[in-house]
Amino acid sequence: MLGSLTLAHYLVLGAILFAISVVGIFLNRRNLIVILMAIELMLLAVNLNFIAFSHYLQDFSGQVFVFFILTVAAAESAIGLAILVVLFRNLNTIDVEELDQLKG
Repeated sequence: MLGSLTLAHYLVLGAILFAISVVGIFLNRRNLIVILMAIELMLLAVNLNFIAFSHYLQDFSGQVFVFFILTVAAAESAIGLAILVVLFRNLNTIDVEELDQLKG
């Protein structure tokens, strides 16, 4: 039947999104905003897999777990952007390689 999506389609899409985010983290080592966006994309890829398995197994625990992951991801984004704003105000740059003041 044309248009029916199976579990494999969702898992492949999740794997592609996860791979794009890993490539985004490793290829871009300079811009902190892009690194944070790649981490969020990675979390969304994992959430897609949780939702797909939850629907396939007819179990709602995966969907509840996704809400917890989204809550932590939202808090992580807010804290990460707040740190980014403070670093930009102090150093006038968001280049990851120039943030050597964070070393202890």
